[in-house]
Amino acid sequence: MLTFIVWIILAIIAWPLALLALIIYPFVWLLTLPFRLIGISVKGVLAFIKAVIMLPARVLRGPRAT
Repeated sequence: MLTFIVWIILAIIAWPLALLALIIYPFVWLLTLPFRLIGISVKGVLAFIKAVIMLPARVLRGPRAT
């Protein structure tokens, strides 16, 4: 929402720059997409490694009483 408000203010102050931002935004999003996918993958691998390392402690702890 804040991005939209900033874009509206930019459109009022400098509409050619606001139109350029509208044109460039999809290309920037496409360029950053691989980095987001790599980040999601690395986060998943690290969570898996943490789960494997913590598994013996969880097994030895036994069932929880709630």
